Amino acid sequence: MSSMFVKSAILLVSCLLVSCSKSEAPQRVVGAGSSMPNPIIQTWIKEFNRSHPDVSLEYQSVGSGEGIRRFLAGEVDFASSSAALTDQEIAQVERGADLIPISAGLIVLAYHLPGFGDGIKLPRSVYPEVFLGKPVKWNDPRIQAVNPELDLPNADIQPVVRRGTSGTTYAFTNHLSAISQQWRESGLGVARLIDWPNAMAVHYNPGSAQRVKVSENALGYMEYSIARYANLNVAALENQAGEYVLPSRASGEASLASTPMSLNEHMRIFIADPTGSDNYPIIAFSWLLTYHQYHDPVKLDAISDLIHWGLGEGQQQAEQIGFIPLPEPMIKKSKQVLDKLVLIEQSH
Repeated sequence: MSSMFVKSAILLVSCLLVSCSKSEAPQRVVGAGSSMPNPIIQTWIKEFNRSHPDVSLEYQSVGSGEGIRRFLAGEVDFASSSAALTDQEIAQVERGADLIPISAGLIVLAYHLPGFGDGIKLPRSVYPEVFLGKPVKWNDPRIQAVNPELDLPNADIQPVVRRGTSGTTYAFTNHLSAISQQWRESGLGVARLIDWPNAMAVHYNPGSAQRVKVSENALGYMEYSIARYANLNVAALENQAGEYVLPSRASGEASLASTPMSLNEHMRIFIADPTGSDNYPIIAFSWLLTYHQYHDPVKLDAISDLIHWGLGEGQQQAEQIGFIPLPEPMIKKSKQVLDKLVLIEQSH
């Protein structure tokens, strides 16, 4: 057995305590939530299940909003969100709720513009207008001015947005609110659910990628690894320093490095508009949501084991997929929270 999961013996003992045997089906441990970290979580789960035949761990990519709903209702063993739980939501969980950052991802603006490749520059004065539903053409003078070498088409940009509650939407609108007075005055706000005007609305990050892929002149926001997997072109966005930056590990790490990692007691942190000339401007964290108390030792050990490995060797896999490894101080604090999860006896 590989060294990646150090609690295998504990899990085995736990299985014996609950009368697991080779003849019985593996015990299910079910999570649900954000589509943004889904590629990472599925990769980690694949490694976990290979090493733990007595446990069947699964994750359903249903969006942050639905994942939070199921978590608050006690319908899942853990959840994931790209928008942190609020104090009010945490207070609803009788067993207690812990938020554990597991990854950072870049939110990109991917487009479908035949004849053009990666890196069309989009000014921060322009792309908020697109998602406000205002008519903006690809050859808008403000876009053309920063792309003088391109003969951009006289065609309306078609925004693609998320339908339903979404952590990616929360992070994206948090950024738009930080950079655009028009957005702040629009009343649309910063939220997981937005009443988007004049846009094509779809479910989940992969849905956004697919809609952009089949819609000429489309521009949609989504997590970087999803856009990369779909072979979509992505824009170079103007950052706070006035530089146009493409998404990459280097530009994402620069954004994290320029931001103080001041985590509050619930491990919440948001980076709406990072500073620095080499920073990519839209970056968001994803959290695994766990209960503070578990009644089942198998579930507690499985979830703890999965996350411990994900915060260690799993960070390298996250990087390979297109996510940004967490800073070491954040990993340390995440492990401290994880180590405080407790097993309690079920009351009868």
